[in-house]
Order: sequence, then structure tokens, then C-alpha cells
Amino acid sequence: MSAILRPDEGSPEPRRLVPLLLDWFVKDARDLPWRRALDPYAIWVSEVMLQQTQVKTVLPFWERWMRELPDIAAAAGAHPEQLHKLWEGLGYYTRVRNLQKAAQQIMQHHGGRFPESFDDILALPGIGRYTAGAISSIAFNRPTPIVDGNVVRVLTRLFGIGGDPGEKRISDRLWQIAETLVLDASRCSGRARACSHLNQSLMELGALVCTPQAPLCFSCPVKAYCAALQEDRVALLPNLPKRAKPTVLHFAAFAAEWDGKWLVRQRPSGGVNAHLWEFPNVEIPAGMDPASAATSALGFSPETLRPLCRISHAITRYRITLTVFACDTTQSPEAGFGQGLWLTGGELQALSFPSAHKKILKQLPESGSARFFET
Repeated sequence: MSAILRPDEGSPEPRRLVPLLLDWFVKDARDLPWRRALDPYAIWVSEVMLQQTQVKTVLPFWERWMRELPDIAAAAGAHPEQLHKLWEGLGYYTRVRNLQKAAQQIMQHHGGRFPESFDDILALPGIGRYTAGAISSIAFNRPTPIVDGNVVRVLTRLFGIGGDPGEKRISDRLWQIAETLVLDASRCSGRARACSHLNQSLMELGALVCTPQAPLCFSCPVKAYCAALQEDRVALLPNLPKRAKPTVLHFAAFAAEWDGKWLVRQRPSGGVNAHLWEFPNVEIPAGMDPASAATSALGFSPETLRPLCRISHAITRYRITLTVFACDTTQSPEAGFGQGLWLTGGELQALSFPSAHKKILKQLPESGSARFFET
């Protein structure tokens, strides 16, 4: 008989939930390409890309990646610049560097075959408990639990669990519930890929129905058992801590041109956007004039300085305004002048840039006149 887990008085028994979730997933889940794939490599790539990134964003990246690097050996042997270019625009670039390290580890220690053991998957670079559980269950139909943001929302509402989900006591409770559910699914006779479908049903329910705002409770397959709905607490759960107020930063960037070439630099290892390319830039404190900022960022004083564009973007808890200037010089970029590389537009297109600097690249003026705009 299935284990009975009742986190709060009135919470549903998992054995009543599992068939409803499985039926709903088979009927209503989105047709995503990695769900049609049985290759654990393809599933792994999708899970890494989906970390902190929406499905609609990931779709074209995953399809392009699978075309160019169709297997583990290709990912392990790819040039880092190719990896960064394929990942360009997804952000959190540590993910792709860890993915290659993991692919190389699989080639070296697992004969090029993706490991099936949960512990072996967890030991790979860049893979934590959630990702290991997702790959293990989706690719190999193992009864390994998963808890991500969507699952937290579904389970806290369904079982009426208050408290901060980030606290160990609450987190342990959610993982326990998730484990009970997937173990129940593994005992469902006559259900193809039940563990895979159960875990994906929780994620899918959180993405499509049990959403953060305006959840579609009327179409939820387990609404009859939802403690939060019965107690009118849906809007109150999960009980997430208030986000810290974002830090506002102002930067100036400079598209410096010399003889049809533009000055760019590669970011160092170990920091944000490591190994990606960018235009010279500097944080500008209040009162700093553009000319002084240009000299600080470029290492020389440009002969002209024109507003090009203004870009607003966010990185984790920072809200950044990047004011971009077009400038040029007639001095020859000899050794030590404008440290970095002077490259043509075509050469720049082959490099990988952070999203904000990619926008600068797309707006480089084709003539001496620059038009100012905001994006």
C-alpha cells in the first residue's frame, strides 16, 4: 500500500493525487522537443538551459545546440568560443562551462555514456539535487524526487504548507512529499514512464495552472484536494520572503572606432560573464562627465564623443543603466594603445557578448552620424 503523508490536517493522500496528475500530464502537457527525446544528453542539456530561464526562451537555443553539438563527445570537444556563442543570450554562463566540464568527465570516466546512477549524475559539475533528480526520472524513469520553484508553489498550496520554503525544515518537508509522490507513481501498474510523467506533471502544473499570479484553479486536475483553495489561501502561498530592493547602477560604454575597426575586450575568468567579449565600459558615479569616463574606460582620450544609445538591463539583484557613446580616433592602435582587440564588424559577429553589449553591436553606426535611442 502507498505511504500516506499528511503534512497538515486536511491535506490529501498522495495516492489519490498521483493518478490525477498522471492523467492530466498525458492529456494537457505541452509538446516540447526534449520531451520527445529519449536521449539523456538531450534531456540534460534542456534541464541545464531551463535553470532560471523560461521555456519559450530556451526552445530556439536548445534546438540550435542539438543541431551543432548533437552528442556528449561533440560538447566535450567543442571550442569554448563556440560554446559561448551557442549560449549567447541565455545568461548565467557558468552553466555552459560546467556543462562542458561534465561532458569531458563523462567521456573520461563513463566511456562517453551518460551515467544512469543518481549519485553519478549528482557528481557531475553544475548538477545539483534537483537537476540530478529531473534527469534521473525523465531520462531513466527512476523514482527520484524534484523540487524547483514551480514544484514548491504546487506543493505548498496543495498541502497548505506555510513558512518560508527556503528554511531547512520546510524544504525538507517539500522534498519528502515529492519523494512520496514519485514513489507512489513508481507503483502504478500499467502506467508507461510514470515517474517521468509524475515529476514533469508537478513542474508543468506550476508553469501552466498553479502560477504565481492569477492561478487557473478552475482547471486544476487536483483542485478538489487543494488545501490552499479550500482555505482561501492560494494568494498567500508559498510564503516567500520579500525580495531585497534592487541596487541601481549606472555605467558608460564606448563604441570606439579606428579605421573601420572597433575596440573590444574579453572579460577575465572568475567574474560575471567570464570569457565573454564587451565594449570598454566603466561605472560612472554621480557628476562624472562622459569625456572623463571615456578616458578611464578606453585608456586614451577619443577625438569625438557622440551619444549612441541607452540600454536598461538587470543582472540578479542589480538594475543597470548603460549609456553608450560612439567615438573614434585617428591614432594608430599600436601596442598599449586601447588595450584589447580592434576588430571589424564581421569579426565581432563571431564573438559572444553579454546581452547588453550584443545590443550595442547591433546598433553600431554605419556612417559618421549616430542616432540616439533607448532600449
